[in-house]
Amino acid sequence: MNGSPPITVSLLIPTLDRSGAEKQLVALACGLPPEEFQVEVIALTRGGPLETSLVEHDIPLTIIGKRHRIDLAALGRLKRHLDEVRPDLLHTWLFAANAYGRLARRASPSTRVIVSERCVDTWKSRWQLWLDRHLVDRTDQFLANSQSVAEFYQSAGIPAERMEVIPNGIDIRDVPVADPEDHPHIAEHRQRVRNAFDLPVDSTLVTCVGRLAPQKRLDDLLWAIELLGHHTPTAHLLIVGDGPERTRLEQVAEQVGCRQRVRFAGHRDDVPDIWAASDVAWLASDFEGQSNSLMEAMAAGLPVVVSDISPNAELVTDGVTGSLVPVGDAAAFARCTVGLLESPELARHQGQAARQRMIDEFSDRSAIDAHARLYRRMVRPVPAAGGSS
Repeated sequence: MNGSPPITVSLLIPTLDRSGAEKQLVALACGLPPEEFQVEVIALTRGGPLETSLVEHDIPLTIIGKRHRIDLAALGRLKRHLDEVRPDLLHTWLFAANAYGRLARRASPSTRVIVSERCVDTWKSRWQLWLDRHLVDRTDQFLANSQSVAEFYQSAGIPAERMEVIPNGIDIRDVPVADPEDHPHIAEHRQRVRNAFDLPVDSTLVTCVGRLAPQKRLDDLLWAIELLGHHTPTAHLLIVGDGPERTRLEQVAEQVGCRQRVRFAGHRDDVPDIWAASDVAWLASDFEGQSNSLMEAMAAGLPVVVSDISPNAELVTDGVTGSLVPVGDAAAFARCTVGLLESPELARHQGQAARQRMIDEFSDRSAIDAHARLYRRMVRPVPAAGGSS
């Protein structure tokens, strides 16, 4: 730092729920070197369970308390906070925070603004995309977590020269490995997890982790587990996560006839342990940004069967680090899984290749270091060589 004061960074996000962007933000806040960066987190709407990590790392948290989609009082509170703090950088995450953060920028015009786009947001309405374009002039830098997200927003009118890609990062140290050679007590571990969900000890466990929302296409997986059960009677599907679709999905499971094969686990704090006890991971989404749950499954050394959408294909090389199947094709999910179960060596090879890719290219340290380099560049640009003295 050469005696320079710390770079002050305000990270703004709607909530601190257990979702992908929120986990990445908290990992970044806690991982930036405190001697170089002075970090605070601002929750636009409310806090959440991830607050605990911030407290453990002495990261200040401010909750603005937005209550309505258009909440001028909350915008005023955010403006006053930024005027008081005057951070070097305001880094916003997700649509509401991206909009409110840029609208509040006038309170601190010297603050540089970074906007993180985290998903191929096909759900956005025309007015939301218009607002994104309208606020470009209040944005110094855009960040995407995958090339697919960057291309989506460039096609929506975001200047390519202001877009940079920093992939998500995974803390490999927190992910137990599903491979018996690396996990000598795997048999006991598998039994404990199955007992926790009232599953037979010999269950073949297929796991999906994510928010229970329409984009995840969990209906496809309910049909897939029903089909898989005809070939593999021991097969069970564990769905970890919660969301607005849960009640409907439980009803669909009854209608499909697979309810006895499915466990709805809700939110869990032991997801890495669940991955380590699983046999295969599924993800059926029709759009993503860069799936944390997929990356965690790959880091655990699991064979993965996932929908063939661009963000997933950036992580999974078909037949090498997993299997890609057409969106909406439940039979393909079942068929690929049968192939893995019938060839344990193939499943193990794909799982090992997937884990190695996460280690080599998607560590949490790599993501934190990339953000730190960007922050330095924006606040303390290096003078061009050959300038006049």
